[in-house]
Amino acid sequence: MAVASIPFAAGAELEPLPPPTEDLWVRIRRGYAMPDLDGALVAKWEQWYASRPDYVARMLDRSRRYLYYIVVEVEERRMPLEVALLPMVESAFNPVAMSVSRASGIWQFMPSTGTHYGLKQNFWFDSRRDVVAATESALGYLLKLYADFGDWQLALAAYNWGEGNVARAIAKNRAMGKPTQYASLKMPDETRNYLPKLQALKNIVRDPEKYGLDLGDIPDAPYFAVVKTTRRIDVKVAATLAEMSSDEFQYLNPQHNRPVIAGADEFTILLPIDKAELFAAKLHLADQPLVSWQAYRLRNGETLPQIAAKFGMSVEALRAVNGIGARSKVPVGHALLVPLQGPAEAAADTLSSAVFTTVPQGRTFYYRVNRGDTLAGIAARYAVTGQDLRRWNGLSQEGVNVGQTLRITSDLAPNAGRGKRAAGKKVSTASAKAKPKTVKPAAKAGNGSATAKAAAAGG
Repeated sequence: MAVASIPFAAGAELEPLPPPTEDLWVRIRRGYAMPDLDGALVAKWEQWYASRPDYVARMLDRSRRYLYYIVVEVEERRMPLEVALLPMVESAFNPVAMSVSRASGIWQFMPSTGTHYGLKQNFWFDSRRDVVAATESALGYLLKLYADFGDWQLALAAYNWGEGNVARAIAKNRAMGKPTQYASLKMPDETRNYLPKLQALKNIVRDPEKYGLDLGDIPDAPYFAVVKTTRRIDVKVAATLAEMSSDEFQYLNPQHNRPVIAGADEFTILLPIDKAELFAAKLHLADQPLVSWQAYRLRNGETLPQIAAKFGMSVEALRAVNGIGARSKVPVGHALLVPLQGPAEAAADTLSSAVFTTVPQGRTFYYRVNRGDTLAGIAARYAVTGQDLRRWNGLSQEGVNVGQTLRITSDLAPNAGRGKRAAGKKVSTASAKAKPKTVKPAAKAGNGSATAKAAAAGG
């Protein structure tokens, strides 16, 4: 059935929306393709979820914003739709979830692996919390693992435990003449419980009444649209233009670390389908700077309490806005984000010219490089990035020398974090002042697969 185009403001276009079809849970059940697990661990996690209906309800409420988008992306890659439920295991669909080992976002990327696979993390934003970018990376990595192991259960185990660990466990079993499938491998308790958790959730989605749970209806239609703009804008102003609460805006755009959306040549904003057109029209008409913050460079002799008083802030608020820990020291010349004092145009100029960097937090370690060490490997052990190591130690290249001592600032002692995960491609962007896009549906193939543009959005 043809869908009429929707008239839209000058300078932006909205693709035709697909007509609503059925409940999304029906589509997910139909796409199950992994062999079922059974046993005591599955029963344990079925009971765990069934006995926590409030927890499940909160998780499902968060998932409504993102699940359609993830289902479309999983189907586009012809993957089992159980994969779309994986963020329930990883983060309970909490977009700002942060593990003790600093894994972040609904797919729980570690800092170093996120950076390695194109999920940028800087003063302004953390793309591990970007639902679209992180989903593309996670699914790309899962496909790579499936290609490596030829088995979805092993691929998921590798996603949790690390592909090297799974490969070594397989090789060990093979050398001893033992089976090499998932159930036969020796693995840590967390990984041993990982697939049973997913199986329990799969069973609950298949038959929620059996467990006394109510999934509620999720429309099989996009929840959000993607708007791209080149204009810096306060988070609160963006929420106001979209006629949304700040909390709801940040649920869809959790990647922004600061009260200003900045730090790139173009910014991607997710908005509910019924808000995107309104936002783009208002943004197109706005002819004034949309920021109320400016850059301020710390001078010799100045303290954070003095700067906070100068700009009418508490010290706690100044630290929070700039991501400065309670024990962190800010060097002279460091750029701080402070409230606007003066013309808005001047504030926009300061944000363009200043170089904002994150103040190191945590303990300082000194690491002596051993034979076989790499910069990436050392960074992963301390849950930092190779870029951090180069900056802290004045390194101009990737290589390190045996016996060299490296200074490392980290919240973790070495080996405290799990070395997982990420892969995939960056989200492609197109230049536009404000251009929302939604899923452009394609005819489903016989196996239930469908295609969608990377800019598609859902919930």
